[in-house]
Amino acid sequence: MIVLLLGTGMQGRAALHDLCLRGGFAKVIAADRDLEGLRRHVAERGYGGRVACEPVDTDDPRSIARLMAMRPQVAVDLLPSRCSPAVGAAALAAGVHLVNTVYVLPAMHALAGRVAAAGLTFLPEFGMDPGIDLVLLGRAVGLLDEVETIDSYGAGVPEPGADDNPLRYKVTWTFAGVLRAYMRGGRLVRDGRIVEIPPRGMFSPENVHEVDIPGLGRFEAYANGDALPYAEMLGIDPKRLRRLGRYSFRWPGHCAFWKKLVDLHLLDDEPLAVGGVTVNKREFLAAAIEPWIRLGDTERDVAVIRVAAEGVKDGQRKRVVLQVVDFRDLESGFTAMNRSVGYTAAIGARMIADGRLARRGLLSPLRDIPYGEFRAELERRGIRVSEETSPA
Repeated sequence: MIVLLLGTGMQGRAALHDLCLRGGFAKVIAADRDLEGLRRHVAERGYGGRVACEPVDTDDPRSIARLMAMRPQVAVDLLPSRCSPAVGAAALAAGVHLVNTVYVLPAMHALAGRVAAAGLTFLPEFGMDPGIDLVLLGRAVGLLDEVETIDSYGAGVPEPGADDNPLRYKVTWTFAGVLRAYMRGGRLVRDGRIVEIPPRGMFSPENVHEVDIPGLGRFEAYANGDALPYAEMLGIDPKRLRRLGRYSFRWPGHCAFWKKLVDLHLLDDEPLAVGGVTVNKREFLAAAIEPWIRLGDTERDVAVIRVAAEGVKDGQRKRVVLQVVDFRDLESGFTAMNRSVGYTAAIGARMIADGRLARRGLLSPLRDIPYGEFRAELERRGIRVSEETSPA
């Protein structure tokens, strides 16, 4: 079998490592805009004849279609999220199963009927967050007869001691993407009411709370997008919940810092003319800051995914908590973010290719991933899932 990997950046290289070393595929076609850099990486890692390196132009759908025409059984899309509709259309046209790690855009939703009719499996949102968190959420809800509260958290941060800059944050994926997420806004349920958080209000004190993670310490949590569709996909009416939210973590002080920059309009996505040159304010800020907050070669990051749900089971009130805490592997060099995103996407491709994920259409990690097998696959890679049920 052949697998196509589109994008070999920070997370893509972890996916490539997993696809090459864990078997299941006779050949990996890896494609990246930086072809020479990809070739050097493959040679340095010793992947040998298992990988065919190809160029890809992310701005040209014909380039993506050319790769799909090489007839892989499944493709793993780790290109920028803006490319996902073009990749989806090319995979559908070529009859190729697909995995990606980004939120489902409307153009991808529009393909759902045709994907099912073609007998294909498209598995989006299958990285860390979204991805692992959604699988854990499906498991948590499945352990209760009635659900009253859902709190889902995900984050990648430097481990204690490596948070040694004014932001207490270091880059483990594109910082431009981080800043876009900081202006996404959110929707959740608080005290039984649906609450809309505007983009400029994400870091306001009333929208930030603290959470203790045993063994790590206290984090700040702020809204991570719209939580309501995920409850609805699980058959839960959000209006009947007392609390519902998806959140990101940061070390304390982070939210207050970014609240000031938001209030100064430095994260606005608009052009600014300076000395005859026009720049995008948010893109400039990302480019100016990123070189100073990179994770060092001997520093570790930590990925935290935590899902807590409360409700009723067999007539008794119960609380279910599922959690992943994963650290950078200094031997391989892969960060916790690389591992939790890249390895997860590779697991999805392998489960489709070997028939363990046989359902066709546009799937969701919430309801379509066999939890036991997925958990076992994570743990084979050293990513541990803890699960605890206690009286509420």
